[in-house]
Amino acid sequence: MCKKKDILFISPYPHGIGPSQRFRFEQYLDFLYEDYYCTQKTFWNKKSWDILFSNKSFLIKFYYLIIAFAKRKLLLFTIHKYDIIFIHREIAHVGPPIFELIIKFVFRKKIIYDFDDAIWFLNYSNKNKISRFFKSPWKVKHICKWADAVIVGNHYLSDYANKYNKNVFVIPTTINTNYHKPKTIEKNKLTIGWTGTLTTLKQINLILSVLKQLENKYYFDFLVISNEDPKLDIKSYKYKKWCKKTEINDLNIIDIGLMPLYNNEWEKGKCGFKGLQYMALEIPTIMSPVGVNTDIIQDNENGFLASNDSEWIEKLSLLIESKKLRERLGRAGRITITKKYSIEANKQKYLDVFRSVLSH
Repeated sequence: MCKKKDILFISPYPHGIGPSQRFRFEQYLDFLYEDYYCTQKTFWNKKSWDILFSNKSFLIKFYYLIIAFAKRKLLLFTIHKYDIIFIHREIAHVGPPIFELIIKFVFRKKIIYDFDDAIWFLNYSNKNKISRFFKSPWKVKHICKWADAVIVGNHYLSDYANKYNKNVFVIPTTINTNYHKPKTIEKNKLTIGWTGTLTTLKQINLILSVLKQLENKYYFDFLVISNEDPKLDIKSYKYKKWCKKTEINDLNIIDIGLMPLYNNEWEKGKCGFKGLQYMALEIPTIMSPVGVNTDIIQDNENGFLASNDSEWIEKLSLLIESKKLRERLGRAGRITITKKYSIEANKQKYLDVFRSVLSH
């Protein structure tokens, strides 16, 4: 009987917190445990992650950054135990790819590299503007070159990765349909909603004028679910702090889900995750026609696409006025997720990547 292989998953965020790693690989761990020993090591723990996005001083944040780097150095002493090193986005949150280089050329380990954003462009939160001086987005191309396989979330990302590696797999960010289950929430007002993290809150600015115009005609709440309150100056505004324990119940409050995006190079790399969550919960969804969104949504079949204010107003008005339309698009959205963007639909592709890397 063959000994189980060992896989080390290296990721930036605390386990169960960062949406990219939760829905890129963490939810596949149960399947992988059947064939492999799996270990996950994160750069930030929960305490340091909370401090990073707080109003604490730079010196406190820098202290926790040093601790995180020290833990990464200690991790190198255990690298020899593993058969595959799976890197999600980067090993260290800032700086050049020193750890990746050591793992590849000193330890000569097989590497699987996974990312779900256009991370070769500089992007940072307003809470941590100073981090832009320490980030090294240029390292992405080098990690792609060194990897034995690269997994990306859409074809825009694969076009980039293919320039540096010919063993690139496109696997969408996926939804666990046993976890994302639609549920009727009783309330006295229709709710339009948006969910996302601190780094994507600026996307709401694209639809603020639309919501203000609709407030003059319709009676609704606009609910934002996030780890930060943007304190929007519109009368329909409601805020819920994101909480993992209640995230599905909170999302089920939403009657119409929105995913506006700027049409720029960074957001073309997005994997449509907000929209996928809404659709899995049978929430009719409107998305900007940017990047992979045009693959996910077929307009007026399983959701709506809106590219300017007049289209947002038109399509939001249709959904506000027609419960039947909301139900039709919601059901069609759930079917799309089940067929193309669920764990079940993609787990074999995922497992095949590990098997192919081990066989070479």
